[in-house]
Amino acid sequence: MIEPHKGELLRSKQRRLERAIAAFNAAVDEHQTWITETLVPAAQADFRAGAETFDTQLGYTLLSNLSRAEIRSRADAAVISVREEMYRVSKQALAGRPGAPATPEAPTPEQQQAVIRAALDIAAAERPARDHLVEDATAATEEARRFVIEHDLITLPEGPVRVILMPEFQRGVAVAYCDSPGPLERNLETFYAISPIPDDWSEEQATSFLREYNNRAILDIGVHEAMPGHYVQIFHSNRYPSTLRAVLGSGSFVEGWAVYAEEMMCEEGFRANDPLYRLSQLKVQLRTITNAIIDQAIHVDGMTQEQMMTFLTQTAFQEEREAAGKWRRAQLSVTQLSTYFVGFQEHLETRVAARQKQGAAFNLKAYHDGVLAFGSPPGRFARQLLLDEPIQ
Repeated sequence: MIEPHKGELLRSKQRRLERAIAAFNAAVDEHQTWITETLVPAAQADFRAGAETFDTQLGYTLLSNLSRAEIRSRADAAVISVREEMYRVSKQALAGRPGAPATPEAPTPEQQQAVIRAALDIAAAERPARDHLVEDATAATEEARRFVIEHDLITLPEGPVRVILMPEFQRGVAVAYCDSPGPLERNLETFYAISPIPDDWSEEQATSFLREYNNRAILDIGVHEAMPGHYVQIFHSNRYPSTLRAVLGSGSFVEGWAVYAEEMMCEEGFRANDPLYRLSQLKVQLRTITNAIIDQAIHVDGMTQEQMMTFLTQTAFQEEREAAGKWRRAQLSVTQLSTYFVGFQEHLETRVAARQKQGAAFNLKAYHDGVLAFGSPPGRFARQLLLDEPIQ
């Protein structure tokens, strides 16, 4: 039984709390009114960064020796080579299927487009239920984890990653992300968050989204975000003793590793008997390449939303909902979209250099553990530390 004076004290605290909550809510409402009625109507500036600001920010974001022009040149070439590989894999996926388009050895651009699209349509037809994304993403992550263990590809964390629906306040930019413990909270859980389909989307919009994030694409994203992508890389990064280096982690190293993990898993035989999985992974890789292209094309070259949509839906085979989301993302960020492709290139080049230096002694697991052992520094510094090269 609560004593009378203690009961009054509790009621007094409750009333003070309620007044504080009311004042807070009123302040939030007032601020929202200012944003809606004053700030937004007056916001007439162009969101595009322009060449000078973009190039300055690109240098800080990547800490790479590559210029904007060099990145664009590499990305343009990569679009061609990845699409050629997608055509080769699509021929395997379509072999023997009734009604499949012709697959000549030297296709015209129209034939290449039709063949890749036909194979991707088959993959897109096998997709999760609208309300089953978390369950399917969890199962996909577990499949990838088993493969990594069986093939002894890298040292893994002891604990599992938890797949969750993305918190509402985080939605609207990325479809999925890995929420790892920060540099000062290294022993907490890691969450792999995936965005649900908005309740107000039509069936047509939901189908577009699920065609993009079909069963095989969800599996590839599980590799990227969790196993052995971000979840595993940040686990290794957090073992490095320097808190400062953890706080100042390189986005291109982190994102590049996750894209590298997708490619490496295929190289090592993940879903080797399923050409539609390899095709889906290549489509996601093509997305990372076109991310770098639209990043500078929008902010520097004046690419319009319509031009971006045509480029992403035709050249990169993205579904309408995925492509439309990229316009919002480009408006909200500058140079981040370039980190995936540049970081991926750096990881591939570092592995090539390590193989050349170590020769027959090269071991893939030892290499992976080694390149991730320095925290998350920019790729060129990780390479120099791993291979004992001069700092440039």
